[in-house]
Amino acid sequence: MFHNSRLRLAALFCAGAILILGSGCGASAQPSWESFDGAANVKSFPIPKEANKTEQTKGNSDLDYVRYALPGLKESESLPEPYINVIESWGWKEKKEEQKGSSLVFEKGKSIVHLTVHDDFLIITVPAPLKKEAIQGLESKK
Repeated sequence: MFHNSRLRLAALFCAGAILILGSGCGASAQPSWESFDGAANVKSFPIPKEANKTEQTKGNSDLDYVRYALPGLKESESLPEPYINVIESWGWKEKKEEQKGSSLVFEKGKSIVHLTVHDDFLIITVPAPLKKEAIQGLESKK
């Protein structure tokens, strides 16, 4: 009987330690906006390191997008100023005249990126180049 109570005590201690350690290691409710990596489809566009890629187009030249899960992100709120500052420090300029709802448009040289914010995720979309359409239009006139 003495051995059985020691076993229970050890099991309770282990369970408590796991709960305490597990709750401290979980993801925070809000992104930190402190460290960034390049997006999977546009390496020169910053994505918070806390974001997890959940979906990416494969082989579709008309639609190039990557979806990132980012708990704590809210569609109804604007992007945090630190994130906007990092995007601009990486050389991207916001095209405010092309903004629609929760979709922001950024330009760097000849590259365009659409950043769409949703609750708990964001999507990085690269529109199909307009040059391709112009070339096809010229070829069809021959």
